[in-house]
Amino acid sequence: MQRRRIGRSDLEVSALGLGCNNLGGRLDADASLRVVNAAVDMGITMFDVADVYPRGKTSVSEELLGRALGARRKQVVVATKFGLPMDASGKRQGAKRDYIMRAVEDSLKRLGTDWIDLYQLHAPDHATPIEETLRALDELIKSGKVRYVGCSNFSAWEMVDAEWIARELGTRAFVSVQNEYSLVMREADREVIPAAEKHSIGFLPFFPLASGLLTGKYRANEAPPPGARLAYTKPLAERFLSQSNTSVAAELQAFCDRRGYRLLDLAFSWLLHRDVVSSVIAGASTPEQLAQNLKAIELRLSPDDLAEIDVITGADRYKPSHG
Repeated sequence: MQRRRIGRSDLEVSALGLGCNNLGGRLDADASLRVVNAAVDMGITMFDVADVYPRGKTSVSEELLGRALGARRKQVVVATKFGLPMDASGKRQGAKRDYIMRAVEDSLKRLGTDWIDLYQLHAPDHATPIEETLRALDELIKSGKVRYVGCSNFSAWEMVDAEWIARELGTRAFVSVQNEYSLVMREADREVIPAAEKHSIGFLPFFPLASGLLTGKYRANEAPPPGARLAYTKPLAERFLSQSNTSVAAELQAFCDRRGYRLLDLAFSWLLHRDVVSSVIAGASTPEQLAQNLKAIELRLSPDDLAEIDVITGADRYKPSHG
């Protein structure tokens, strides 16, 4: 198993992480426990969850992850997130100090642990000064309840703003950013990834397979196969199964066919060719799927491969705006 460091932290994690938003949702309790235990057995050490997972059953994913890890908690890195609405009240959300202090205690309890390795703000809270958020998170680090802090769904300017304010305040800064990034969604190349590289912030891509589009199971101008995620999740299907995305996926499939690669292998390995990527966060429904994902990260792409992939995916459109 490849190991990587998250930004400038001392958190060393597996290059493949397990996204835990399926636990208690698409996966019942027994299946959730099997997948988590299989992941640990296979050497996966990065587990990413959030207090709002799974949607519709808020917080169940944290509870199941904690139960599954049990005595093996010390062997892994647990990353969770806070900040998105937990209910319709409008009170259990955001990044104000009082809420952070409540949210972390709730997550610790659900996870059955005394500490969280990476505590991430799930999305910017523009109603709260980032100074207040950073001071509160710094308190958590000093208390030992959190080891490092990160952000998610931040723009480049929001990341850099937080970086410089943390320096001015003398608080701990974000060591990671978790944003969408894949072969068909390369917007992060424009500003977020250059900013992360400049400031030694680890990048954690989510939706690495574009919600399944990059697994090879979907075809342009064809209905999704029965039972596939994009067959029953209309908002995701509308987002990912666009004409442009399916056309790029088809070209990438042809590229793989010429070289004897699997599209899944290409999707993961392309992400990991970037040193700034700390771990690829991907969900799995079965131990067998986990094994396939682990096999996928073994592919090594040549410079010629990478150059052709850039042409297929239109990399020129995402060059940093500053040139």
